[in-house]
Amino acid sequence: MEFYPGFDIEPAFSPMGFSYGKDVFGPAVENRSLDDIRKSLMDPACSGPDTVYSIAMDTGKMCHKSVLEDMHLLYGAVVYASGRLGREPVRSQGHIHNRSRFSGWSTPEVYEIWTGEAIVYMQETAKDHPGRCFAVHAGPGDVVIVPPYWAHATVNASADENAPMAFGAWCVRDYGFEYDDVRAHNGIAWFPVFGKDGKLEWLPNPKYAESELVCKSPDAHPELGIVPGEPIYTTFEKSHDAFAYVVHPELKAEVWKNYIP
Repeated sequence: MEFYPGFDIEPAFSPMGFSYGKDVFGPAVENRSLDDIRKSLMDPACSGPDTVYSIAMDTGKMCHKSVLEDMHLLYGAVVYASGRLGREPVRSQGHIHNRSRFSGWSTPEVYEIWTGEAIVYMQETAKDHPGRCFAVHAGPGDVVIVPPYWAHATVNASADENAPMAFGAWCVRDYGFEYDDVRAHNGIAWFPVFGKDGKLEWLPNPKYAESELVCKSPDAHPELGIVPGEPIYTTFEKSHDAFAYVVHPELKAEVWKNYIP
């Protein structure tokens, strides 16, 4: 692993999954297959790895299990396959977070890349006019925060077809996903594709109105508790309320206005 996430969890890539240390809890992974996400790809008939990514929702140190449950906070871990989905990189289909019963808000998500290269793509809405669109490129140790209500997808951005990717994320315990608007537009507003030179490019999805895509690195976001170089799990360990806004986004209502990731 290129970046230590603050507790004893290790991604595995063949087969995909995670190993947990003796003081760490975590489930067997849930797998997302290529068939699960075809309808949101640029080429739904493309070939690619049968298992696109594997998810372990609710993991962490045993000493924090009851604290996380009481706070309704959850730490998830995901590993992405290497390879391609036709011309596209391995990626998720895109979704919006459901409104949580704890806040009545759609909830944010705090990503931390552990290994490989990632792009967290996000757009303000999945309606015909997607609003502002961002492709945030991140490497090991980088943190990217998706705000409430935004549609987003995660991309294994490595040009090396043999390179997997893994990350961890803070999210709300009663997480749920809305896919209808994304699927109604046959995917996100911009499709990532590898050109003939092997470089990643973005093509607009004609199902949406015209929009502009901003490609960037992650902003620092100290106002959202991000400490440069420190694992987000360690930040939580030092102060359990550091990511309370994941469960209660209204705590950072002013931050979400005109948000730039």
